[in-house]
Amino acid sequence: MKYAIVYSSRTGNTKLLAEAIQAALPAEECIYFGEPNDAALKAERIYAGFWTDKGSCDEKIADFLKQITNQSVFLFGTAGFGGNQQYFDQVLERAATNIGEGVNLVGTFMCQGKMPMSVRRSYEEMLNRPNQAGNAQAMIENFDKALAHPDQNDLENLKKVVQA
Repeated sequence: MKYAIVYSSRTGNTKLLAEAIQAALPAEECIYFGEPNDAALKAERIYAGFWTDKGSCDEKIADFLKQITNQSVFLFGTAGFGGNQQYFDQVLERAATNIGEGVNLVGTFMCQGKMPMSVRRSYEEMLNRPNQAGNAQAMIENFDKALAHPDQNDLENLKKVVQA
């Protein structure tokens, strides 16, 4: 089956996932690998990856997903905030709303991803605001936890899901 891997990656996290998918699948069946492009629409299956923006996929991937008509789609992504499956499932559900009715969603995968240091600095500034200090500490702890992701375990889990 001819496939394409399309992704949007602001910090490199989602690109790592895209590369793991590429490594897990037969190279001769890949007709496109890269950022959103009409060439990917010729594939029978599209692996579409995104970084989380405001609780859903980023705009580039949202626009691309709306162009897909009858292929099967596997959604994958990274989120800096949250390491819990319930949150990831909500993000994936919101992203999937961009897929048309004739498209078959065949699978999903999401994991945590590291964020730029500028995000941590903004969280640290929140510590000085009495009404935000409690939340800021939890956000800093999440930031620090996310620094290791996507890790090798995340990549291996993705490969298993894709190959299943």
